Amino acid sequence: MHCPQCGQQQVSEVTRFCSRCGFPMEGVAHLLQSGGLMPVYPNSGEPLERSQKFKGVRQGVILFLAGVLLVPIMGVFSSFTHGLLSNAFEMLAALLALICFVGGPLRVLFAALFEQGAPKPAFQGATNYGRPIGPPQHVPMNVLPPANPNPVGGWRRPNTAELADRPSVTENTTRLLNKDPDREYEQ
Repeated sequence: MHCPQCGQQQVSEVTRFCSRCGFPMEGVAHLLQSGGLMPVYPNSGEPLERSQKFKGVRQGVILFLAGVLLVPIMGVFSSFTHGLLSNAFEMLAALLALICFVGGPLRVLFAALFEQGAPKPAFQGATNYGRPIGPPQHVPMNVLPPANPNPVGGWRRPNTAELADRPSVTENTTRLLNKDPDREYEQ
């Protein structure tokens, strides 16, 4: 894969930015994977439509939680009343318990198994995708020229060891061959 801005060949297909100019390469990878089609994402300003599955699960959970709240309240009312009114509250508490604690989980189960979920986002794209005319305004121009794959001759980095000449190995030994009249050698 090559960078669309500077033309640098990338080492790997999973690089996130161009190694030369820093151009973000994630969009290029998505474009190549989808066969040149640009993905269309929903606008963030539009309210999202909830799926039937989500709505059904939500209704079942609300029904169950309402039972957790209402059934004890009906039990308390039935204990404080006497006679026919007490029997009415007991029947109402039993009916609420049946509807909420059995109906709520059944509604969640039905929605999870049989109702349709949210549709998958689809790729939409134009078949005639072309480059925009003129350079984009938000892309900075390159300051450095593109790298030359063939090195230019003429200048070579100096070796720091070459700055000062090394002494010869034989330089000190040849001095021993010279006879010093001041110095006598013992044998």
